[in-house]
Amino acid sequence: MTVPALTAETRWRCTLCGNLTRFDLTRTARVTEFLHFDLAGESKVEETEVLSETIESVRCRWCNAVDQVELVARPGADDATVEAEQG
Repeated sequence: MTVPALTAETRWRCTLCGNLTRFDLTRTARVTEFLHFDLAGESKVEETEVLSETIESVRCRWCNAVDQVELVARPGADDATVEAEQG
């Protein structure tokens, strides 16, 4: 099953229990990272560029439903779109 990707105007909603806030996401990402090492050899990721990303599954934390998500509009998303178009 294809998992719908989030946008600035949408969010996920579990179709079984209505959850809007808690999900476990399984994804595969191909990234390029810039690592900075200090003199002691400890590393820190300073930049990350996502080259590709695939969402494999989304599980609802409330009811444990797997891949039962849909995209719904975020509150105020219509207002922000109208303002951006008028801007």
